[in-house]
Amino acid sequence: MSRPGANETRPAATGQSGTPGRAADIEPEATVIGDWLHIDADGSVVVYTGKTEVGQDIRTSLAQAVADELRLQVAAISLVMADTDRTPYDMGTVGSRTTPVMATTLRRVAAATRELLVAVAAERWQVARAELQIAAGQVAHPPTGRTIGYGQLTGGQRMNQEYSEDTPITSASQWAVAGTSVPRVDGRALVTGRIRYTADLRRPGMHWGAVLRPAAHAATLRHIDTQAAAALPGVTVVHDGSFVGVTAPTRAAARAALAAIEAEWIVPRQIDTVELFEYLREHPLPPDDPAGSGRAAVDEAGSLEAGWNAAEQVVAGTYTVAYIAHVPLEPRAAVAEWQDGRLTVWTGTQRPFGVRSELAHIFDLPESAIRVIVPPTGGTYGGKHLGDAAIEAARLARGAGRPVKLIWTREEEFSWAYFRPAGVIDVRGGVRGDGTLTAWEQATFNAGSAALRTPYAVANQRSAFHPTRAPLRQGSYRALAATANHFARESLMDELAHALRMDPLAFRLRNLQDARLRAVFEAAAARLGWGKALPEGHGAGIAGGTEKGSYVATCVEVMVDASAGTVQVVRVVQAFECGAIVNPDGLQNQVVGAIIQGLGGALWEAIDFADGRVLTRRLADYRVPRFDDIPPIEVVLLDRKDLPSAGGSETPIIGIAPAIANAVFAACGMRLRSLPLLPALRAGARPVT
Repeated sequence: MSRPGANETRPAATGQSGTPGRAADIEPEATVIGDWLHIDADGSVVVYTGKTEVGQDIRTSLAQAVADELRLQVAAISLVMADTDRTPYDMGTVGSRTTPVMATTLRRVAAATRELLVAVAAERWQVARAELQIAAGQVAHPPTGRTIGYGQLTGGQRMNQEYSEDTPITSASQWAVAGTSVPRVDGRALVTGRIRYTADLRRPGMHWGAVLRPAAHAATLRHIDTQAAAALPGVTVVHDGSFVGVTAPTRAAARAALAAIEAEWIVPRQIDTVELFEYLREHPLPPDDPAGSGRAAVDEAGSLEAGWNAAEQVVAGTYTVAYIAHVPLEPRAAVAEWQDGRLTVWTGTQRPFGVRSELAHIFDLPESAIRVIVPPTGGTYGGKHLGDAAIEAARLARGAGRPVKLIWTREEEFSWAYFRPAGVIDVRGGVRGDGTLTAWEQATFNAGSAALRTPYAVANQRSAFHPTRAPLRQGSYRALAATANHFARESLMDELAHALRMDPLAFRLRNLQDARLRAVFEAAAARLGWGKALPEGHGAGIAGGTEKGSYVATCVEVMVDASAGTVQVVRVVQAFECGAIVNPDGLQNQVVGAIIQGLGGALWEAIDFADGRVLTRRLADYRVPRFDDIPPIEVVLLDRKDLPSAGGSETPIIGIAPAIANAVFAACGMRLRSLPLLPALRAGARPVT
């Protein structure tokens, strides 16, 4: 059995200095039951996982998996999560891997535990295992009426037996706890304010920290004067190379001390927003250069020349996506404490073991001298892979000689966190008059390679990803580049359909061989009432695709006032399928949340910058969806108990942007090819005839 991530390369971590973090040696595989699960003498069950709870409620869904195999209720199980001293190594809560990988691992562990308990009871009573039943925390022997609790069988001792990948687990059709809408296990604590986030933590003697930020990205320090700050009561100035920060007894005092520092910076000339897309085309990176947003990739089949020759119509388009921010409700935060040469950091991150590696590299420590603990975290969306706040807090704590808490401001989040990569995408498609695709070519610059290959049946195709030298810090975002690549692909599919004067849904279905993608398209269209007449100024759009083993189709109705440059999303219907559904209510929440987040990137969100300075530094400047922006949202969940469960938190975001763009075209004849859509609409994109 390979622990999740045990045979994978850990993603390179980049600290504040931009130095790639050292990849730690992979720890021995956790193949022993006791690494993952413990049953105390009182029968309580504790499960250990390196995954992090960042609002997606895997604390509940993972408990459901274990409860099913141990024949328990969820309330009998507690989880220890994301603590590098207590949980097995995990590469990170990334890539929608928790449900397909971690839940399966924990099921196998729990199933092996169940069989072990039965074996111990059979030996103790000297009866055949086939005569025993296990349920509700007890093993029973019906012929004699004897029962014994799980805790009595383990005696609270660690279970050192190994489990196996071959351990049979309960099939989805036989689930009793999974597959049901179990309420959040921490729901009451959430709504009553008992959950303690990093910002809520207190340590004895703790001070607050603040960090001096450069005048712009790529700026270098020319001169600094910290005397006035150091003279303030209780203030410690920490100056470590290019790092400058302060600590003080209160957050306000730390911010005041930071303001008292005088610094001069050298800022090189850099590009601004209006130059972005031309710049991305003109600054390719060499293959495997770590500065890019992934490795160059090419996926091709057949002969493009033959495909173009067979085409009766060819349509091409260039699509762009802006940099956007993650905007988590909780900004980056960390508490760091040094004690006897050992460092402990509490921080919100998706990669506690990766952050541990970063800290080990920065401070030249063995990883055994570092503990990273992830408290409940208020949102990440792919934006908290790295240890920025953890490294800064640890530097401040070492310099001050006491525990330090650091919480980034919202301005710091916008200015110094990494963004979803901007991108330029060229797409060209060829079709016969009957709607059959004959050729497909796509070139994606900088956005990333996720969902690069078209899911439609095209004999002759080539899709390529070209990393570029990015002008701003960029990294993971919910669904990675799948949103950008689906926006371009599904927009061009719509353009091809209209060029043929063919219904956009019928055109897609004609070129689909994937039954799962066909099913979500048909389900979404049926729920919307695709093809019905709409009022003047209204339009319906459709888009869909697949990523990370799950499938989505999104239908949108919009109302457009082109003269005013406004788009109102009137209704959203989305069909989603991710195999066997673990928790229907939980999945519904994830799908609706992804749609709402996707509305922001589709309509409004964009980072504006000039000369290395981010200009959108406050929520007053950066438009995210508001309550009155949210339309009625209908979600159709297709439960496939015959298929393994896939992740459900990322793929639901990929269909909303192209569906809106296609609906806008249907409403007013304007083809919008840039995300966000509204600036292009207001600039007067030309109607397409």
